[in-house]
Amino acid sequence: MSSRDKILAKIAQNQPEFSALPDLKGLGNVYESPVQQFKTILEGIGGKVIEFSDWSEIKSFVKEHFEANSRIISTLPELAEIAELNWAENDPHTLENVDLTIIKGHLGVAENSAIWITESLLQQRVSAFIPQYLAIVLDAKSLVSSMHEAYAQIGMEEYGFATFLAGPSKTADIEQSLVLGAHGARGLTVFLKV
Repeated sequence: MSSRDKILAKIAQNQPEFSALPDLKGLGNVYESPVQQFKTILEGIGGKVIEFSDWSEIKSFVKEHFEANSRIISTLPELAEIAELNWAENDPHTLENVDLTIIKGHLGVAENSAIWITESLLQQRVSAFIPQYLAIVLDAKSLVSSMHEAYAQIGMEEYGFATFLAGPSKTADIEQSLVLGAHGARGLTVFLKV
């Protein structure tokens, strides 16, 4: 037996007893209006929330705020009229000139406006981080008050890639000034289905 194998065997022999995780029920804030709290926080960190009830409202917003020659990609078939849908199998480098990506989010957290997104919704990991602007479609019914509630919903799954995303990319490390878009999208719009 090699030294390495001996060390690993000793470690395996001396594992601590299993103990259950503590009960987290009752922790975290509970908001009377998760929608209002989510909007307040997201707008406070530089994002924008637009409530909608019909896909035509999103199409109108995009047509109004983006030029006709803008490169817009989406994972949502409902937006085929305004966005490319057949990009997911392409080399990720071909997305370098994307102006707007529109994707769906699984759930939103009211206390910090974080949105849970997995690779299954992104189709390509880079799609949420490479565009100039990002839009996420989120159902208001999917909002939870706190991260504790969010982890209760997502904690037992396995993901290849997943992230919580809140607001546009920003840093204050550059000459002590707030810079939007330093590491990702410089603008985030959440289309909140009500």
